[in-house]
Amino acid sequence: MYDVIVIGAGHAGCEAALAAARMGCRTLLLTMNMDNVALMSCNPSIGGPAKGHVVREIDALGGEMARNIDRTFIQIRMLNSGKGPAVQALRAQADKRFYSLAMKHTLEKQPNLDLKQALVEELKHSGGPGTALSVTTNTGWIYEGKTVVLTTGTSLAGRVIVGDTDYAAGRAGEFAAQGLSQSLRAIGFKLGRLKTGTPPRIDARTIDFSKTTPQPGSEVPLYFSFGPPDGNFYSSPPNPIYPQDKVIRWRQQIPCYLVYTSGKTHDIIRSNLHRAPLFSGMINGVGPRYCPSIEDKIVRFADKDSHGFFLEPEGWQTNEVYVQGANTSLPEDVQLAMLRTIPALENVEMMRVGYAIEYDYVPPSQTRATLESKPIPGLFFAGQINGTSGYEEAAGQGLLAGINAALKVKGKPQLILRRDQAYIGVMIDDLVTRELTEPYRLLTSRAEYRLLLRQDNADLRLTPIGYGLGLVSEEQYQAVERKRRETTRELNRLARTYFSPGEKLDSILRKYHLPPIVRSISTLEFLRRPEVNYSLLIALGFGEPDLRPDWQEQVEIEAKYEGYMERQMAEVERVHRLEEKAIPAGFDYDAVNGFRTEARERLKHFQPATLGQASRIYGVTPADVAILMVYLEKARFSELSAS
Repeated sequence: MYDVIVIGAGHAGCEAALAAARMGCRTLLLTMNMDNVALMSCNPSIGGPAKGHVVREIDALGGEMARNIDRTFIQIRMLNSGKGPAVQALRAQADKRFYSLAMKHTLEKQPNLDLKQALVEELKHSGGPGTALSVTTNTGWIYEGKTVVLTTGTSLAGRVIVGDTDYAAGRAGEFAAQGLSQSLRAIGFKLGRLKTGTPPRIDARTIDFSKTTPQPGSEVPLYFSFGPPDGNFYSSPPNPIYPQDKVIRWRQQIPCYLVYTSGKTHDIIRSNLHRAPLFSGMINGVGPRYCPSIEDKIVRFADKDSHGFFLEPEGWQTNEVYVQGANTSLPEDVQLAMLRTIPALENVEMMRVGYAIEYDYVPPSQTRATLESKPIPGLFFAGQINGTSGYEEAAGQGLLAGINAALKVKGKPQLILRRDQAYIGVMIDDLVTRELTEPYRLLTSRAEYRLLLRQDNADLRLTPIGYGLGLVSEEQYQAVERKRRETTRELNRLARTYFSPGEKLDSILRKYHLPPIVRSISTLEFLRRPEVNYSLLIALGFGEPDLRPDWQEQVEIEAKYEGYMERQMAEVERVHRLEEKAIPAGFDYDAVNGFRTEARERLKHFQPATLGQASRIYGVTPADVAILMVYLEKARFSELSAS
């Protein structure tokens, strides 16, 4: 008997198992293949807009993904550095095999955690709240658990498709979980069908790098984790096959390379669309709109002359290169011919063929905001089984599912992250209040409070929560609180320090091509100017040179965006009033007069937990929410009168 059983050791499963074990629960993590723990089955990278934000939130809460990519990346960059802080995000290329191995080592060293290889074929529950769940493997072995977290990825009835060939697989080279999919249906879950895909991998020795545009990593140290770097997991010399145009001194990095398709590429794809499973009717699942296959792009964006492909090395000691942007399920001969129309790839050899994969998922209208299933207490879902895509989205869900499974075992209140608290909260709220029509991908545009949810302040937002759960150390918590105190102190000091007009100050400002000061203003007001940064304050003698660079960044952002953030906070307070109004479980929407038919059906389908959730369900209008609010208030008043 385990407290928590986690099925699947992908990015969601690893976070779920580590969180539960670190919170003191006896935890079991089951995986089909021990050699594929935390495998990057698609692109060998972590982060990007919104996704990078989630990785930092995972770290702030005490999760592992940020630390693991920091140990094993071969390149890291800050994206959107020329834009506002709300959309800036880190992205790192991983050494694919060593990312997996480093995570496996972390799992193996974790107290309270057993890691075992097994293919789960059946899930059972004995009925009623507080009763045990059990999972049965293909060898007939049974494990019992107080809670179970399903993080099955694309394994549920998975089907790999290349050209006119298809076969059952969770991903290339792995079994499909056929029995578990049937088991979920048998116990009452409705399942849907989605599709995703991956591009071919090519041999670096057959690439003409002189015809590519190198994309180097950062020249300054960057890390996902807020904690101190714990060193490179792997530090051998880089593979000499990749030309090093520029050595990055702080840490050796491998460039990525940009190439473009041509008219010939598009002609080959168009002339073979009749052989493309996406258009021949062979694929039934719905694919991701924001990560389409190259054949889909050629059809949807027929006016475009070319599309960019990024050649991303998969590690220090391998010749495999991932062709980012070339997701495809075209036949193998077409894939090779397509690639060879690109000048840098005229003599390229494929090492792995690209493919599409269809799989079952559990539409998350059957799931609570805690990621616990509605029909079966103690059963949690995380990752692609919820209809999402991406390692980062999966890891964020896995962390929350693991936390809540542990809290349920301990009899403590569940954790729900609000939309104004975290991108993880935005993602999960989207899942449980909206109908999925395609694999869900997190975007910065989905967060209405994105100025509050920056990647630089994830520690300030979430570390106190992680500390309260026992996932963050005392040392790390105190470091975050010191950052909070010091940035607040510096903002207050700048508000009390004034510039006085004068020739001496004007001459200094002219050196920096800045206009003169015509009136006395506070240093804080001066810092709010677009052309001024904290480094300039230090140069002028008004900054604190000993203030840590990340604290300086925090001070500058807080100063420049204070007005915008105050407006967002006011909106947050307004919405909180709806979030605090709970809707009783099993509420009878048919008993409420005045609802439109669509609103009634939507509310019955999603069964929202609060008025706030109800207000975000598509098809439910503000008028419907007002009717529901009045009805709930009347019911509450009647209960109070009766008592």
